[in-house]
Amino acid sequence: MRLITRLAALAALIFPTTVLAADPAGSGPVVNALAWLQGTLLGSVATAVAVMAVAAVGFMMLTGRINWRFGATVIIGVFILFGATTIVAGIQSAAG
Repeated sequence: MRLITRLAALAALIFPTTVLAADPAGSGPVVNALAWLQGTLLGSVATAVAVMAVAAVGFMMLTGRINWRFGATVIIGVFILFGATTIVAGIQSAAG
């Protein structure tokens, strides 16, 4: 059973377009919910909150109130959150 699971994972890595070719039947509400969540996480309100968070963390880093390592983690996390679409597109183009 483990061999079959590993072979399926390997096939998904090698041929991602065949695995992700279309949404499965009945997944419309799930896809819509995920699209709403993505719009919420990447919308204008989230962007404003992220800008304020980066500014606050940067100010606290400069005044010595927060560890530089934690501050860098917050800033890198924001970049990954807003760059997730680009990161995934890059991985998909490299794989396909």
